[in-house]
Amino acid sequence: MLVDRVVVPFEGSGAGAGPLTWGQQQVWEAMLDIGSSLPMGGVVPVTDGRTAEDFAAELRFHMCRYPSMRTLLRFAADGTVEQEIFGSGDAVLEVHEAGGGTDPATVAEELAAQWRERKFDYDTEWPLRMGVVRRGGTVTHVVALMCHIAADLGGIEVMMRDLAAAEPGPHTAPSPLDLARAQREPAARRHTAAAVRYWESHLRAVPVSMLGEPADHGDPTFCRIHWDSPATHLATARACARLGADPAWVLLAAIATALARTGVTHGPFVALGIISNRFRPALRDAVTPLTQDGLCVLDVTGATPDEAIARARTASMSASKYAYYDPAARAELFTRLAADRGAPPDLRVLYNDRRTSPPPAPSAEDPHAALGRTTAREEPAAFLGPKLMFHIADAPGTVSVTMEVDTRYLPLPLARRVLADVEAFTLSAM
Repeated sequence: MLVDRVVVPFEGSGAGAGPLTWGQQQVWEAMLDIGSSLPMGGVVPVTDGRTAEDFAAELRFHMCRYPSMRTLLRFAADGTVEQEIFGSGDAVLEVHEAGGGTDPATVAEELAAQWRERKFDYDTEWPLRMGVVRRGGTVTHVVALMCHIAADLGGIEVMMRDLAAAEPGPHTAPSPLDLARAQREPAARRHTAAAVRYWESHLRAVPVSMLGEPADHGDPTFCRIHWDSPATHLATARACARLGADPAWVLLAAIATALARTGVTHGPFVALGIISNRFRPALRDAVTPLTQDGLCVLDVTGATPDEAIARARTASMSASKYAYYDPAARAELFTRLAADRGAPPDLRVLYNDRRTSPPPAPSAEDPHAALGRTTAREEPAAFLGPKLMFHIADAPGTVSVTMEVDTRYLPLPLARRVLADVEAFTLSAM
């Protein structure tokens, strides 16, 4: 039950108005396509005695320090979307009470679910929702959700790091308006031109679509497979140590090879990768969306495991290098390609390696002995825009892949074989 709304006044630097950044533009398009604010965050138990006043102070810290938290969107009649950063205002911390025999954790999860479901009012609501749940006057949980237009996961990590360090004063990294201005400078235009040349050279050389024609295979049309392989984790660690490779290259090579071996692809692996541009020093600490689509093209035809991993290194680095560009220029490229080839490029294969942990050290355990611990769980999925998606997450002691498939293009028996071949590839590469 909502029992109080604590008004949290704030002031901060960087007020002004201007266009969205490139990263914000990509997020905004995704938000429109999916019909969601793509909120990030959730529920965290509170066990250290912090009070509602403490969390009001935390909310004030974020609002004062980061211009993106003080941003509203502005919509022009012609459809143009811009942003306005405010120098002051009021935020609100909601206080909910779990009364009677109500479980506070349930109250917190229900509040988080309501907030996830309800889109932000982009032109009137600050992009950070925060509340606490109490029982008997004691805070048991904090709920925080942020609209994706304000930050990405890397930006949230910056915020949590600064909060833990009690960093004083304004944030010195570029604000969204700073970035938007920089992206209109000649250097940024050169970045865009180079990226467009890279994308065009590859997209003109590969088939319009990597996957074949659709057919009804009797499976659930959209399926999600949660796959965990300790054997792949152990084998990848050995391959990385032997080759001086990054785990990301090994798994990318494994997936591309598995798709080729099973006959899913008859040419290069072509996918959109979700690339964080935080590897660029000037952008490392910015609290704003910095991820953009990167184009990964990897041909493993005739390659040994070592050769496939080397090629994956090049493909991965190129995808990252050319994932910083003006989205309008890419849209113009796709229009040209559609006119020249009769159809726009079908880039509905998504590859998203979200791991940030350091490479694992090789273990004395035999990876073959761990094959019996591989698990796979399947469930129907909601409508997918992509035909095939791979999400790789950090998980201790295993390689954790969520594979989402449109079974009209990749029937489930073949999808299972792909994952088995991923495992076999890493065992052969160690």
